[in-house]
Amino acid sequence: MDHPRLIGVEGKSFNGAAFCVQARHASSRTSDQAHFDGRLARDAARRLQAEPDTQHTLESAVALATETIDGCDFAGVSIAHRKREIDTPALTDEIVRRGDELQYELQQGPCLDAIWEQDTICSSNWAEEKRWPEWAPRMASELGVSSMLCLRLYTSADTLGGLNLYSHRVAAFDDDDVNTVTFLAANIAVALAESQQAEQMHNAIWNRTVIGQAQGILMERFGMDPDRAFGVLRRVSQVSNVKLNQVAAELVRTRRTPGGVTAQVASHN
Repeated sequence: MDHPRLIGVEGKSFNGAAFCVQARHASSRTSDQAHFDGRLARDAARRLQAEPDTQHTLESAVALATETIDGCDFAGVSIAHRKREIDTPALTDEIVRRGDELQYELQQGPCLDAIWEQDTICSSNWAEEKRWPEWAPRMASELGVSSMLCLRLYTSADTLGGLNLYSHRVAAFDDDDVNTVTFLAANIAVALAESQQAEQMHNAIWNRTVIGQAQGILMERFGMDPDRAFGVLRRVSQVSNVKLNQVAAELVRTRRTPGGVTAQVASHN
């Protein structure tokens, strides 16, 4: 049997960012499977992009995985953060949480390898798995899970995390499953990146708004100009080791002038 080969696929551009994904293509694929993958990609794109925020996008993603792949008993999405920290904000079963957390604890496992080393990892029988000598035996004995398929979620700009499929069965995932999940992961990555970007823009706008409101309160209360009001907020943030937007939000919410603000106002006079 021919081995799958990796080919590059150019994804749709969102907000000026061109997303690039990789798809596995097996030479033995049938036309029916290709048609199914194309239909899956269209349906997944519509469903994922209809979600209102990142968390709902992730929950829809893991539901799609279990609905689409017969061998998938449970699914989860891992998200990569700064300093290579990873968590699992969306999952279909607590088995996924335990399996992922054990990987993070031991710093070994297919999810981590898929995110940081190789974009697709398949493990067919954990009882015989040698790549993760501490993690695999514990998964098999403690959770009764036998195989796993992990794919990196990424764009041309960022590694976002990983899509992780768990199964109680040995050799639960075949080449067609890998092909299908790769198409699904590509759409999840695009939708996730778009959702994260939208939330970041929303948060940035909200932060600017609340800081402006806090400046206005200080200006009205102490008769200072905008620059001095911002300087007071920034100094309070530095002294109290609290983020600037949180200092501003607390002032706007309570309308009370914290002691730190009063002291900084005095120092600016």
